[in-house]
Amino acid sequence: MTAFIAPGATLGVMGGGQLGRMFVHAAQQMGYFTAVLDSDPASPAGLVAHHHIQTSYLDEQGLARLAERCAAITTEFENVPAAALKALATQCPVSPGAAAVAVCQDRAAEKRHFESCGVPCAAHAVIETAAQLDAVPDHLFPGILKTTRMGYDGKGQARVATRAELAAAWTALGGVSAVLEQRLPLEHEVSVIVVRSADGEIVHFPLQQNLHRDGILAVTQVPAPDVAPAVQRQAIDAAHRVADSLDYVGVLCVEFFVLQDGRLVANEMAPRPHNSGHYSVDACELSQFDLQVRAMTGAPLVAPRLHSPAVMLNLLGDLWFPADTSTPDTTREPDWARVLALPGVHLHLYGKTAPRPARKMGHLTVTAASASEAHRVALQVAAVLGLPAF
Repeated sequence: MTAFIAPGATLGVMGGGQLGRMFVHAAQQMGYFTAVLDSDPASPAGLVAHHHIQTSYLDEQGLARLAERCAAITTEFENVPAAALKALATQCPVSPGAAAVAVCQDRAAEKRHFESCGVPCAAHAVIETAAQLDAVPDHLFPGILKTTRMGYDGKGQARVATRAELAAAWTALGGVSAVLEQRLPLEHEVSVIVVRSADGEIVHFPLQQNLHRDGILAVTQVPAPDVAPAVQRQAIDAAHRVADSLDYVGVLCVEFFVLQDGRLVANEMAPRPHNSGHYSVDACELSQFDLQVRAMTGAPLVAPRLHSPAVMLNLLGDLWFPADTSTPDTTREPDWARVLALPGVHLHLYGKTAPRPARKMGHLTVTAASASEAHRVALQVAAVLGLPAF
């Protein structure tokens, strides 16, 4: 069995965003000290951690200081360089490992890994040179062109319907390595979060049904209201296979598409806690962040139980820029008082210093005794905030 790291030790996290902040809160609640490495002096996680090392991810001195201070280290951002995680792992336990993170950082490698696990994904072609544009099969149109690296929340993507549009989009994206995916007839978007220990023990959260707007997660509902039990089991089984095949340690989210004909295909995976799992803080006995701490410290992984149906709403910076104002650059605080007057509402703001359109400023979870009641109240919340119904 992996040696247990007891409370009182210091746990480190690479990255200082909201996922790191929620990890820090979970670790501190369990009695651990925390250290964050992030170059931003006002990073949400750095502001609440015991120690904030303000360096870049590849700064050798910063990495050495983090490793010297910590009993174990994790990451909250999928684009932390795998080389940094590999260097840290020579000095203390790091989870997830650099090799697994490297697969998740490259869309082409990610798709190859899905296929090697017997998990279907969208038909696609890898494009690395201009000559490969002409070799793209006709059946991939219309498609979505995505950079193989550094793309998230809709960034680094373009819809293309013709070869001319493909060539223009590839040039606009900088002519970097990219993947053209066939556009699929989607019925639903779903995700599964699994947690795996160094000993191979694995647990999972319920399947989450997600709604994206402009490439950014907007709504998550649990239990998934529109996905057949057989498809839910298929997705959970596939996520387990992916985690096992990576010899993964930590929290892993695998996103899937449910097609109109009922088929399930993998979209992508994130080697960290995930936006679609934020509801777990309020609706489950153990959150994804609690289990992130358990996985990296060698603590037992207890299967998380959903005690309340939940709806999670993402809160983007657009809420601070109301469309009905005559001064578009003026911000206005959303009406939190009206929102908090509704039953079962849990507000989580991330401590970011300034709102920007499309910036994730927080989330809000509605819990209730029934899924229908959670949905009803969530619609009331959306109406107060000026969000679209769902």
